[in-house]
Amino acid sequence: MLDNSSTLSPSMFGGLISVSSNSPHLRKSGSRLLVSDLATGEQGNSAEEDIWHSIESNKMKSVGTPLSSVVITPSPVLLWRFKVLLFLIWGFSCCKFGWDAVMRMSADLRDLFLYEAFLYYNPLLLVTMMVWLWGINLWFFAQANVGYGKIFDLDQSHLTHIEIWKCATWMTIIVPTSMTAYLYLYSNGEVLLAASQPVFLYAAVAMLLIFPFDIFHLSSRYFLLRTLWRIVFPLQAIMFADFFLADILTSMSKVFSDLERSVCRMIHHQVATIAWFEADSVCGSHSVAIPIVLVLPYIFRLFQCLRQYKDTRERTTLLNALKYSTAVPVIFLSALKYHVIPDKWLNVYRPLWLLSSVLNSLYSFYWDVNRDWDLSCFTRIFKFSKPSFLSHALYGRKWVFLWVIGSNLILRCTWTYKLSAHLRHNYLTVFTITVLEMLRRFQWVFFRVENEWNKINSKSNIQLSMTDTSNEEDKLLSSNDHNV
Repeated sequence: MLDNSSTLSPSMFGGLISVSSNSPHLRKSGSRLLVSDLATGEQGNSAEEDIWHSIESNKMKSVGTPLSSVVITPSPVLLWRFKVLLFLIWGFSCCKFGWDAVMRMSADLRDLFLYEAFLYYNPLLLVTMMVWLWGINLWFFAQANVGYGKIFDLDQSHLTHIEIWKCATWMTIIVPTSMTAYLYLYSNGEVLLAASQPVFLYAAVAMLLIFPFDIFHLSSRYFLLRTLWRIVFPLQAIMFADFFLADILTSMSKVFSDLERSVCRMIHHQVATIAWFEADSVCGSHSVAIPIVLVLPYIFRLFQCLRQYKDTRERTTLLNALKYSTAVPVIFLSALKYHVIPDKWLNVYRPLWLLSSVLNSLYSFYWDVNRDWDLSCFTRIFKFSKPSFLSHALYGRKWVFLWVIGSNLILRCTWTYKLSAHLRHNYLTVFTITVLEMLRRFQWVFFRVENEWNKINSKSNIQLSMTDTSNEEDKLLSSNDHNV
């Protein structure tokens, strides 16, 4: 028997339960009762039938929902595997078409043409590699909680390591694709179309950098161009990003040298020809522009040091300027081989070139270890906020210390090989040394940024302690009456 203050309600198990009419479960917030008093049986039956009817209709609607209205999204793992598969197919296709194109050429012209194709695409391939390495640097900084945005004075919209890797991925796809098209078209007799491939690629890169609209990371492109402008014309106070990027450009001087030769051939319509290979050609290996372009990054860095001395009057900046000035004799003494008689080169200029090379290598190595790096916290950059395999393998390990010191010394000595114009006949050897130099610069970035981060933190701690001390003194003076 149910009294007038209760009603029947369907339970979750399919039966009926007794629920009070004043129960909050039968009310809507701020409304009247959903089920009224069961004074008459007809009203109660109709209310109960309405409830059951609504439940059954909801079930029918849920069952009758078509599958086409459900949005099916692929799994991230499946999507990643699909991208990797497409990348492998693309890589295999480029290798296949490129190899067939090379084998189709005549044997007597094959090496010369490969050398020319290498010089067109070598600069962009090396830049792509440097972008990949820079993304790895940023990933390590993020794992170690190093505020590189504060160090480089970046805004909140600066690129993360993931965005850097996306840019590097597109560069990795576009540059080899253009190179494959260049080889394939030339081997099939389409010389004009082949010659247009590097021209279009360089023009696209230039347009992408100066594109004034808010796409393709406008703020980051503007920051890069502004920093390059400050490097070329050091008219303002030197910031950390200015001389940091200028140091990286010294490691890429070979890139700018090949870039100059490529642009020179495009201007003089020598693309897809071997006329440039003659020694007296305007774009040949004996061109005076080659040592000039090689030395420009060191001159820019030299002027930065002189500007720093003007602003700070620190003598260490003059010693740093002296380091960059030692690269000038290495470059120009090497270039003299093409402009003096062989006996004079062997007896006079070659010994001077060797002496200047040793001086530049040892001085640069000393400056890296004792000035740019802080050996007291040599591997702190590898202490991640979340422990991982890399953190365990790198943080606090002696082999990291020995590897960085030893490899930096060896690669500093071999770097003079790349700066020497008269040793550039073996372009594969020079390319290998350039890659090794970029790897040396890649590991240099870790400790140079860490050193700057420690300086910023120490300055902040000193300023904070001075502020706390002054506040305590003010409180003491204001709280006590000193009557003499």
